[in-house]
Amino acid sequence: MAEVSFYILPTSSLPERYLFACKLMEKAYRSGSFCYVLTDNTEQSYLLDDLLWTFRAGSFIPHQLYTGDLPAFEKTILIGSLNPPEGWQKTLFNLSANYPEISPQTERILEILDNSETTKAAGRNRYRQYQQSGMEITIHKDWQ
Repeated sequence: MAEVSFYILPTSSLPERYLFACKLMEKAYRSGSFCYVLTDNTEQSYLLDDLLWTFRAGSFIPHQLYTGDLPAFEKTILIGSLNPPEGWQKTLFNLSANYPEISPQTERILEILDNSETTKAAGRNRYRQYQQSGMEITIHKDWQ
């Protein structure tokens, strides 16, 4: 069963939420996790795709938008609003407002919430769903 980690940021800034997500993606990549980043829509996917190129000077994280076609290289972070393809389900970054489809291969789900009421309300709903599913949940507020 998947382990869920909620990262609750002190800011209500959406750009800071995405920047923090990029830092976690970099950490996941360096530890050997080639994750899937679930977004709400194509616009959000493109924004994260662009940010992964620029968020830190000298950083390189192989990634691409997922539109249904698998990447040429396996060790790539995929970003998209579709359900993750087989092989990219082990670690899931949920930046969408929805409860993700969870496969038996999913080991970890990372939820990054900013301090806006809309984001927190959607996060609370997902928290209850994870809890009702019997998943272990960890909350991180001191993330710096």
